[in-house]
Amino acid sequence: MTAISSAVRSLGGDFPAEAFGRTYRLWPHVDDFSYVFTWDDLNEIIARHRLEPPRLRLFNDGTQVPQHAYSHSVVSKRHTVWHRIEPNNLHHQLNDGASLVLDAVDALHPGVEDLAAALERHFRTDVQVNLYASWTSKEGFGVHWDDHDVVVLQLEGAKRWKIYGATRTDPLRVDIEAPEPPTGDPVAEIVLRSGDMLYLPRGWWHAVAATEGRSLHLTCGLKPTTGADLLSWLSDRLRVSDTVRANLPYFASPDERAAYLEALRKELTEALHDGVIEEFVNARGSMDPGRPMPSLPFVDGIPADESLFVRLTAAGAWYEVDGDGHVVLSAGGQEWTFAAPALDVIKLLTEGSASTLGRLAVSSGLPADQVAALVSELVAADVAAVSRRR
Repeated sequence: MTAISSAVRSLGGDFPAEAFGRTYRLWPHVDDFSYVFTWDDLNEIIARHRLEPPRLRLFNDGTQVPQHAYSHSVVSKRHTVWHRIEPNNLHHQLNDGASLVLDAVDALHPGVEDLAAALERHFRTDVQVNLYASWTSKEGFGVHWDDHDVVVLQLEGAKRWKIYGATRTDPLRVDIEAPEPPTGDPVAEIVLRSGDMLYLPRGWWHAVAATEGRSLHLTCGLKPTTGADLLSWLSDRLRVSDTVRANLPYFASPDERAAYLEALRKELTEALHDGVIEEFVNARGSMDPGRPMPSLPFVDGIPADESLFVRLTAAGAWYEVDGDGHVVLSAGGQEWTFAAPALDVIKLLTEGSASTLGRLAVSSGLPADQVAALVSELVAADVAAVSRRR
């Protein structure tokens, strides 16, 4: 999808070094995002899915609208209870100023999933996409902050963003204190129009309202990767050390305590070598299960059908070529070693887009049955999927 490619390209260049995690950035007229997700898509999702709060919810002037105001309970023949949306009452609430929020729409819509997967590969972290729809100039949530960075794509209409900046540097979901509300005027007030894109770092306070008529936008939340995550990962890796596994010497003499701390400090310093950040990010990505998908009807291996589409479902997958020329693929917490001719297959798959089995065979020069066997291994490990259409 060209609009998704345009969005990802905009997040390249000087953005990672100059803005990411530091300040907001606005990109006007990036592309036509309107076809990534439409009103018809929203109507079908609401009609076809059981969207219990907090998956779907309404807010009006910062207050969540009670579920019974726009739905009624249904008891199935198996005695499960769920809530069916009442379109007329839903329309009434939205016309009265409520904003509609649909969480994790990337798990409900293929096009939005493509967007999330592209951002996951770009930022090397998990992404969840929420949808926001509003019809009036009322603020749905008031002034608030998020515990994750966001990339916002305006699909239709316009939204006015009042941006206040952060009052606590890089706040966390689980933190030792909460950020204080901002005082004074916003540092920026911008109008996001159809085709525009906005980035906000976590912790930046903001308030959002439609400017005129209806508005539809997607907010892509980026799971932060912090120093706390790095230290947690290192603590697990350092369990191989006798020093780390040893009991703390709190009954020992001051000299013994000092010697222990010095040994611990030495091991931690060595673990924090220059390449440890890249090593951690690669390891974290390779452990991410991604977005597993079945490959029905193929329950006993993938046939050598060159028309089948193949794609990796683990966005954090990565590969390297070892000293013997073998291709080592890491994905979903597992590792495979393939012979050198498989390099072009692995390279195409890790780019993220779906490729036909035939294209993988032609690019690598391998017979289709060998490519199918390789793909079967990855499908059996839940890191790849095949389908008859892209």
